[in-house]
Amino acid sequence: MSTLNRRTFMKSASALAAASLGGAHLDAVAQAEKPVAANDHIQLALIGAGIQGQGDTSVAVQVPGVKLVAVADCYQGRLDHAKERWGDDLFTTKHYEEILARKDIDAVLIATPDHWHKQAAVDAMKAGKDVYCEKPMIHLYSDGPEIIETARSTKRIIQIGSQRVSNVLYAKAKELIASGAIGKVNSVSAYWDRNSSMGAWNYTIPLDADTETCDWPRFLGTAPKIPFNAEHFFQWRKWKAYGSGVAGDLFVHLFSGTHFIMGVNGPTRAMATGGLRFWKDGRDVPDVMFALFDYPEDFNLSLHVNFVDGGEEGEGFTFSGDEGTLQIAGDAVIVSRVPQSKDPGLVIGTYTNAMQEKLMAEHDKKYPKTHDFTATDSYERFTVPRGYSDSYDHFRNFFASVRSRQPVVEDAVFGFRAAGAALLANRSYDKDAIVHWDPEKMEIKERA
Repeated sequence: MSTLNRRTFMKSASALAAASLGGAHLDAVAQAEKPVAANDHIQLALIGAGIQGQGDTSVAVQVPGVKLVAVADCYQGRLDHAKERWGDDLFTTKHYEEILARKDIDAVLIATPDHWHKQAAVDAMKAGKDVYCEKPMIHLYSDGPEIIETARSTKRIIQIGSQRVSNVLYAKAKELIASGAIGKVNSVSAYWDRNSSMGAWNYTIPLDADTETCDWPRFLGTAPKIPFNAEHFFQWRKWKAYGSGVAGDLFVHLFSGTHFIMGVNGPTRAMATGGLRFWKDGRDVPDVMFALFDYPEDFNLSLHVNFVDGGEEGEGFTFSGDEGTLQIAGDAVIVSRVPQSKDPGLVIGTYTNAMQEKLMAEHDKKYPKTHDFTATDSYERFTVPRGYSDSYDHFRNFFASVRSRQPVVEDAVFGFRAAGAALLANRSYDKDAIVHWDPEKMEIKERA
């Protein structure tokens, strides 16, 4: 296994990420790092200016040559704040179709509630815009094929917003596992826990929330028609009608990371359990969920999300192989190798002393002792630079592809496979049953 010390990894972090994504993508990233010509600027519009949308945009506009020119949202207060944040010359509207009709807009960033992802993305691509769509790509399984086909037929670039796929740590983990650093992987476990009310989606509701400031019919879209409810409008992740629960919010990140690192398309079988353990506030999705998945590549994936974990918030992965483990924790990848041997050892304490001596002699001939099996063979840690942002790299990758027309790292097919796998957990939980998935055809397999 090759070694790479902390200083070397920090110096080469961005190059490592680009190189690991393949030649075509490396060219696109390299192009993005060059000075941007005045006639090569990208005009960006934001659709959905909530917490994630504004956060994403603040990163996107840091990429050289990108300018925000328009914002759409169903709440007037967020449109007003967008002007405060990005300038009075910003075009704002509650109807994103007005944005899509503008010829001066090259790309849109979609950060709406989940139930609007498909329609906004399809409308944008048909209007000739490239799309960055926040995860999960789908809200319903029927959304996936329509988005994929629209991207194909319109030849538009679409990147799904699970930023870890562009993270240099994930690229390093992918390289290490492919090189056999921990042998054959037999299981992956991952988690994303939160321990705060805000982490449990109890976002602050503005004091002026009403049917004058909020376009409630527009927000509802395809969701069931109910009277105005400010909690549903501003805390939409708590209800199935608009969001996809912990699976769509957080499992999908873990699937994106697993699929990218392992080079796989998805599981074949899923089973999930969980429940509303603490946040019994009217929401209809669980706050604790555990799920298990079988992969055709002969490994298992276990995931959990806990919104009442009693400890620190955070996320992490452990890849277990037959020669060690690889962990992704915080800003580091940690590899621990354990020596392997076919030596079964001896269990001979109940035999006579003479028999024990004979067995030990025979054993030593067959299995010469070459290792201290209580010791760890090797331990390596790879750390990213302080302040590193995978969100920036993910947007840089997207805008590079917008300019070069080369494939992105997380296209609609990848996005559907990650979201489709994640939503299996919801399906299993709701049906109280094992569910089956075809990762190649990207469809549910119903069993009699």
